[in-house]
Amino acid sequence: MGGNSPCASCKLLRRRCTKDCAFAPYFPADEPHKFAIVHKVFGASNVSKMLQELPVEQRADAVSSLVYEANARVRDPVYGCVGAISYLQNQVSELQMQLAVAQAEILCIQMQQQVEEDPPVMMMMMPPPQLSNENELSHHHYFTTFGSSSTNNVIHDSFKRQNVFGHDMVS
Repeated sequence: MGGNSPCASCKLLRRRCTKDCAFAPYFPADEPHKFAIVHKVFGASNVSKMLQELPVEQRADAVSSLVYEANARVRDPVYGCVGAISYLQNQVSELQMQLAVAQAEILCIQMQQQVEEDPPVMMMMMPPPQLSNENELSHHHYFTTFGSSSTNNVIHDSFKRQNVFGHDMVS
């Protein structure tokens, strides 16, 4: 940065900070920890090369990414930020599964309440068949029952599933 206050990188590397210092705009003197961690993980020379290869308008974002990755590498030297991303993706998957289970339970409860409030047992007249004589009439059914209690049990049992914890979602 030139003048009185050297940037964080020049201060850490114990060198004179010039006006055209590549690190000064991105590693200010009041945030020495940012450069220290990036330097520890990537090295000052590599960071300098990376920044010089980028257009000026992308360098601030690159430094932000380098700081994030360096912090992640210090916490998890093997996986870095990929470990954090993987952990978060697993957490999202688990929460989506829990949401699906809760939605299925709500649906089952709503269906049970609907059956209790308005039993779907009703008689419905079917159109009479075209018969040639009256004896055939006794062999045909004129009424059909919908929603008998056995049908309700089948509907209820079809929604009964076991979740990953080993107990029924619907009781």
